[in-house]
Amino acid sequence: MGRKKYGSLNTLFHRLIRLKEEYTVATIHVNLISGRSIQQGVAIEGGKEKPAYRTAAGLIELDPSDLKKLGAWKSTNVRVTSDYGSVVVKAIETTQGPHPGLAFIPMGPWANSIVDPNTYSTGMPTFKGTPVKVDVAMKEPVLLGIELVQNLCGVK
Repeated sequence: MGRKKYGSLNTLFHRLIRLKEEYTVATIHVNLISGRSIQQGVAIEGGKEKPAYRTAAGLIELDPSDLKKLGAWKSTNVRVTSDYGSVVVKAIETTQGPHPGLAFIPMGPWANSIVDPNTYSTGMPTFKGTPVKVDVAMKEPVLLGIELVQNLCGVK
C-alpha cells in the first residue's frame, strides 16, 4: 500500500511540475543593486570555481511581493536582463526589507554580467541602480562562476 501511495504522490508531483512549466508567468521590472554579502565573502575563500560560491553569489534577492508578481516560487531559476547583458540566477526571498521593486545580487560574475561596465574613470563599475527585467527560467541552469566567465569571454 505504501508503494502505491508513493506512486500516486510521484504522479501528482510530475503533474505539478508540468503545470508549472505550462503556467504563463509574468515579467517584472526592478531596480538592481549589488554589494558584498557575508555568505559571498565566506564562499569566495573556498574558491570562486566552487559550487558553494555559486550558491552564495549566483542569486537574486527579491521582495516577496515581487516573487508573487513574477509567479515564481522561492529557489526558482530566473533570467535577469539589463541593457548590458543577461544572466540566470536563483531567485530567493530577500533577507532584508520589505523593499518592493528593489532587487539585490551579491557582487561577483553574475552581477558583473548585467551592470554597466563603464567605470567613469574610477576603476569600479556602477553597482547600484541598474534597471533590470526578471523572467522565470526554470529549465536554464545557474552556471558556476568559471563557466559563466568562460561563456562571456567566448572560451570553452
